[in-house]
Amino acid sequence: MKKSVFLGTLTVAGIAAGVAGAATLDDVKARGTLNCGVTTGLVGFAAPNANGEWEGFDVAVCRAVAAAVLGDASAVEFVPTTGKTRFTALASGEIDMLARNTTWTFSRDVDLKFEFTGINYYDGQGFMIPRELGVSSALELAGATVCIQTGTTTELNLADFFRSNNMEYEPVPIETNAEAQQQYLAGACDVYTTDASGLAATRATFEDPGAHVILPEIISKEPLGPLVRHGDNDWGDIVRWTLNALIAAEEYGITSANIGELTAGTDNPEINRILGTEGNLGEMLGLDAEWAVRAISANGNYGEIFAKNIGESTPIGLARGLNAQWTDGGLLYSPPFR
Repeated sequence: MKKSVFLGTLTVAGIAAGVAGAATLDDVKARGTLNCGVTTGLVGFAAPNANGEWEGFDVAVCRAVAAAVLGDASAVEFVPTTGKTRFTALASGEIDMLARNTTWTFSRDVDLKFEFTGINYYDGQGFMIPRELGVSSALELAGATVCIQTGTTTELNLADFFRSNNMEYEPVPIETNAEAQQQYLAGACDVYTTDASGLAATRATFEDPGAHVILPEIISKEPLGPLVRHGDNDWGDIVRWTLNALIAAEEYGITSANIGELTAGTDNPEINRILGTEGNLGEMLGLDAEWAVRAISANGNYGEIFAKNIGESTPIGLARGLNAQWTDGGLLYSPPFR
């Protein structure tokens, strides 16, 4: 199992070294589009709608970056990637950034030569089972067949959990969430395991979501966020501070509804710096003064994006939990804009 998670590490690192230092911002501007790697389809996070347009929580990050850099939130080419292909696509330059519910880990950051630009969702791995099995705890899963996406941190976490609890299991390897859903519903596995948010998103698409239970155990830390290649710090700064702008906007009450009014100037220096009416933060990024205004206007602030795509009023039904602002007892926190 461990081998598959790190399969191709040397190849990916070598490719990344080959394109390190490339001026991604210049490439994106010259191309006129942002190439953003996303999942092959996870409703609420990244999936095409009925009109074939990509939408979701991670998609919104891509659109915010495109708006900041290109002035057009629709100037994005979405590239579907699997757990195995996502890192090669980023390292090779096929995509400019990856926003695909990807867990920030030591080896991905250091060995694969990527740079995580922040955390847009604090998650943890869980288990989903058919309610009819009558299982109420992951500690009752001895001997179960488990659908597991290859090339992901969930492989190692699964092995560690069962080993530490002296239980055996039979893995059923799959590559995409769609394949996992198909296999799970067909009864090819007793259990589907992935990030708890992914389980909620997958269950929401079932004909009878209530027939499936997400068990209470969370067996890992899965800080998910966008990432870029090592070696292009200027581009990394743009992606990082675009995400921070969405987070800070919620904290300071900047919304898609009032941002036009606030750009006339406020009594709060931090808001003024974010919106470019004071200071020269845009210039420091190689962008104009209104980069963050465009990023926030594209889909709203972090809270608006969360509520629209995966919040409690959506079929996904996720509570803010750890993803609440720090002022509300969560972990969400942007460094200062100054």
